[in-house]
Amino acid sequence: MSRQKAARAGAGVRHPRRARLFRRRRGVVGVAALVVGATAAALVVPPIAAEASSHREAPLISGDPAVDNTDTYAFVSPDDPNTVTLVANWLPFQEPAGGPNFYPFSTDARYDINVDNNGDAKPDITYRWTFASSYRNQNTFLYNTGPVTSLDDPDLNFRQTYRLERISGGKSTVVADKVPVAPSYVGNASMPDYLALRTASLTQLPGGGKTFAGQADDPFFLDLRVFDLLYGGDLSEVGQDSLAGFNVNSIVLQVPKAELALRGDPARNPVIGVWSSTERRSASLYGPTDGSGQQLSFGGWSQVSRLGAPLVNEVVVPLGQKDRFNASTPARDAQFLKFVTDPELPKLIQAIYKIPAPPTPRKDLVAVFLTGVSKDNLGVDLNAHALNADVDRAKIAPSEQLRLNMSIPATATPNRLGVLGGDTAGYPNGRRLGDDVVDISLQAVEGALLPKPPAAVTGLGDGVDGPDVRFRGWFPYVGLPTSGSS
Repeated sequence: MSRQKAARAGAGVRHPRRARLFRRRRGVVGVAALVVGATAAALVVPPIAAEASSHREAPLISGDPAVDNTDTYAFVSPDDPNTVTLVANWLPFQEPAGGPNFYPFSTDARYDINVDNNGDAKPDITYRWTFASSYRNQNTFLYNTGPVTSLDDPDLNFRQTYRLERISGGKSTVVADKVPVAPSYVGNASMPDYLALRTASLTQLPGGGKTFAGQADDPFFLDLRVFDLLYGGDLSEVGQDSLAGFNVNSIVLQVPKAELALRGDPARNPVIGVWSSTERRSASLYGPTDGSGQQLSFGGWSQVSRLGAPLVNEVVVPLGQKDRFNASTPARDAQFLKFVTDPELPKLIQAIYKIPAPPTPRKDLVAVFLTGVSKDNLGVDLNAHALNADVDRAKIAPSEQLRLNMSIPATATPNRLGVLGGDTAGYPNGRRLGDDVVDISLQAVEGALLPKPPAAVTGLGDGVDGPDVRFRGWFPYVGLPTSGSS
């Protein structure tokens, strides 16, 4: 929507339900927590112009959903405090009954979760998943030919497996191979005990840790009806989780902290940066001369999708740069700096809701977006790579990553507002599944960090405070997918 159209949409409209969308929350948090939380969330963008977090965010990747990153998460495992859990999701907006092919991972792609533990904006560790598909019977259109009671049930016609590699220092090590993927949840008649199928797909890793790949309920939650003339033109369309009932393809990895930390020492070097990415072969052909119609992929690998912090590519990065961002690497993020220091969104909110846009340049947003939070930039040590004792500060490069301080333990009773709510174990210190990044971001982008933010800033939110399917308290934590029967 253009700025002019946005202004017209808001002009002269009374807002009887403003309290529901822009509601205030009572309570007091420490000044340090408020400052850090507000700033950290600011670089990601609120619901006024957002799609779901990196769901169909760029023109090119929207046409290739199987490799479209939707969200990335990184958090200290609540039930295993010596480990960190990394979650990355792909293939958004899965209608559960969308057969007969349902939602496989692509077999000609590489699905990566990258870890930077020294702050140079380059991956020191990459975990890579590659997938293979097979059919028991290609003379049927069915995904399954009867009730499936186990992963090796003959009635499970379509199945996938994956190889997991750990790449570090130029060396690739196969960590696990031929691991079964949890299938799409076709329906209750086809899969009467889906939890058992998922549980059977969980795999222990040598040296500690676990891996999972399969379908899950989309853990992101927000109201997307912004596109209907900004929540109905009078804010009458808010408070509904637009992603309720949709699934995603989820990859979850749990590893010991020592495996991620610089020099293997999480006590001295607790901060890591995380982002997910996807690569495809540079060329594909369909229907070779034998007439089989099979796909052949060849050529070098090209990155086609990338995601660290939520909502960045939707709104911080403008339309003309979105595909460039997806193909770029964190080491080149200086090219996007101007979109952080002079963001478009606060201007739109000012035109529509009359909340004054904070003055530019927005140096308050740069710390979390590109450097992490420390006393050097925001007065509070939270998650900057500079906090690592063995890091070479001269080589730290500003870059967009989801940064996690592994020394901060998981919270017994998490606050969905994360650091902004006084809970330093949550977003923007990494990101947990239940962190309400939309509400955090909305408050922050409107200047909650600044000395004199507009009074309307405190407590902004979209009325959606949690997911439609509960998260699990144990690995892989993501909610069970919605059944095709639903």
